[in-house]
Amino acid sequence: MNEIVITGDGSHTIFHCSLNEHYHSTFGAITESKHVFIRNGLHCVSKDPVTIFEVGFGSGLNAYLAFLDARQHKRSVTYYTIEKYPLDFNVVQQLNYPSLLSAEESNKLLFYTLHETGWEKPIAVTSFFRLYKIKADLISFDPFFYFDVVFYDAFAPDKQPEMWTVEIFRRLYNRLNPGGILTTYCVKGEVKRNLKEAGFGIKKIPGPPGKREMLKAIKLPSASNMR
Repeated sequence: MNEIVITGDGSHTIFHCSLNEHYHSTFGAITESKHVFIRNGLHCVSKDPVTIFEVGFGSGLNAYLAFLDARQHKRSVTYYTIEKYPLDFNVVQQLNYPSLLSAEESNKLLFYTLHETGWEKPIAVTSFFRLYKIKADLISFDPFFYFDVVFYDAFAPDKQPEMWTVEIFRRLYNRLNPGGILTTYCVKGEVKRNLKEAGFGIKKIPGPPGKREMLKAIKLPSASNMR
């Protein structure tokens, strides 16, 4: 069973009772997602159009923020996202992200559209935002597409260690375009080592509220110079 929790910035997160883990930071779900994935991920890649691959669709918050950002900056985004256990729509309808993030009714409704669209097929949500949802287990998934940014938002390594392996990071590295970025809230030593072994150059940068640091991993020929 999942429970909806109010976080420090007034936005919701979801508590996964089986894993004893929250989907987003209790210090502020929206604040964390904007900082980790939008400002230190999407905004660090200048390509237009740009392709994003999100690991963990979950509440849909990261996808919604990417949609709103694309709309604001008139940028074309193709958004792939993988999720093994999609949320029930009755839970989605209780989340307060639309009311907090947009005053426009059409934008609010788009949050629900992101959840209601079908899986395993490309959906033109708008003229500038293309969504492809994949219902699968990342552990056995080999991406069939290339991307510029990875939003790595899996549950923490102490909850799901199988999601943070060298093998997974290497598969992502191989499909990440040169100069591409993988961004994540996690800075654990094992994660850093696994990213390096997969070929990434890594950089610790200031984290969102409640976290001193976060990680940015980059695919560059000179990535070793950043370690």
